[in-house]
Amino acid sequence: MDSQKEALQRIIATLANKNEELHNFIETLSHLLAGVQVNSGQVVSDLEEEFDTLFSILEEAKESMTNTIKQEQARKSHELQNQLTQSTNALESAEELLEFANHALDIKDEEEFAKAAKQIKDRVTMAPAFRLTMKPKATDNMTHLMVDFSQERQLLQGLRFLPVPRAPEIEVQDCMVVDNAVAIVWRMPVEDSKIDHYILEYRKTNHEGLPRVKDERCWELVDNIKSTEYTLTGLKFDSKFMNFRVRACNKAAAGDYSDPVTLETRAFNFGFDSSSSHLNLKVEECSVEWDPQGGKGLDSKVKGKENKGSAHLTNLKNVTRSGTPSPKRGSNTRSPAPRGGRDRFTGESYTVLGDTSIDSGQHYWEVKALKDCKSYSVGVAYKNLGKFDQLGKTNTTWCIHVNNWLQNSFAAKHNNKAKSLDMPVPERIGVYCDLDGGQLSFYNAESKQLLHAFKTKFTQPVVPAFMVWCGGLSLSTGLQVPSAVRSFQKAENGLAGSNSSLNSMAQ
Repeated sequence: MDSQKEALQRIIATLANKNEELHNFIETLSHLLAGVQVNSGQVVSDLEEEFDTLFSILEEAKESMTNTIKQEQARKSHELQNQLTQSTNALESAEELLEFANHALDIKDEEEFAKAAKQIKDRVTMAPAFRLTMKPKATDNMTHLMVDFSQERQLLQGLRFLPVPRAPEIEVQDCMVVDNAVAIVWRMPVEDSKIDHYILEYRKTNHEGLPRVKDERCWELVDNIKSTEYTLTGLKFDSKFMNFRVRACNKAAAGDYSDPVTLETRAFNFGFDSSSSHLNLKVEECSVEWDPQGGKGLDSKVKGKENKGSAHLTNLKNVTRSGTPSPKRGSNTRSPAPRGGRDRFTGESYTVLGDTSIDSGQHYWEVKALKDCKSYSVGVAYKNLGKFDQLGKTNTTWCIHVNNWLQNSFAAKHNNKAKSLDMPVPERIGVYCDLDGGQLSFYNAESKQLLHAFKTKFTQPVVPAFMVWCGGLSLSTGLQVPSAVRSFQKAENGLAGSNSSLNSMAQ
């Protein structure tokens, strides 16, 4: 009976997943169908606009060329008309002079004849007919203004829709998720020398499989990529997965998107559990600070309730991020620590815990002390830590402690024992916790130099723990285990404790 129930439950789970996939697919089809209608109307509108522009250009060209012909016609007509008028006047004058000369031949008186002959000679010398150019200043030829639009007609007859690049194909096997960076690699199904650049779009999501049309996050875009690969760096992995898609662009148009791919981007995300914090600690969005006025009124209780609701928002902006290749599913188990189920820390235990416990796997986060912080501790603790207990002074807490008050010290602490660390205190401290492997290591977050490592056997889940006095801490989560840290841990595990400086203190 039990085996049949388990089999039926598996079938139900499979059907439920398939139903969810179908719902998502139907939603995608509906979205595409609506998009076809909208986009078709848009391209028709664009086509009409382009043709209207083309018609306008042709009309302007026709008007300009017609005006040129009319101007040439007016110029030639003016030149020829002037010549015609001058020639007509010259002809009239020449005919009159010819008639006068003919009459002079009939004069009998010698003196009168000589006088007339001289007058005719003078008039001939000054006659317009002999001063005119007998060559037309213009011709009736207008062939220099003729046109041949055969090539243009061929171009117009060859009007076609723009050549659109084909959709790229993302090479999932070559994509990498490492050190809070994602490298995406793709290729074109056929070589296309006209491609000018690519556009990469990505989106964070908590849904595995094909991207959903409606998701909590919007697509973000990287434009003008010249090669067939791109690496997104400095990411905060505050979602389980990321969707990616690529499209190719030539000088004229952008092609279809590639088939989207989903890559796993799990990392340890947590915030401060303000319900656990000492009343002298003020928990902000991304930091915890010492507040000497805390607990002197009811305001602190109200603040505690408000901070409780926003404690998970511990994202730090402008921090250096790093991580490991995408972890396997199930390796990052997050179990929220009970809220309101424990007393606030009090007395001289200026402590606040993380709001998410570590049940298994390997996790990493970073802490930075605010300027002039006089004393602080960073580490992990069991969830049942007493409200008066201080980090490093019980057998259920492991930490490194920094003291800048009166006498400077830097030490690893556990079970009320301290080991002095003979090295400078880094600006940011990276914390690596391998619950299954029984290892808690602290690193210089910048150089990845090992500061100290505890080796023990954790008997129950742990939570990140912090102590602050006269100062503050800022927190960075959503980070993968840095590849440098992971490589170092593998090497150290292979040495099996041969380096005594990394061995834990007596438990």
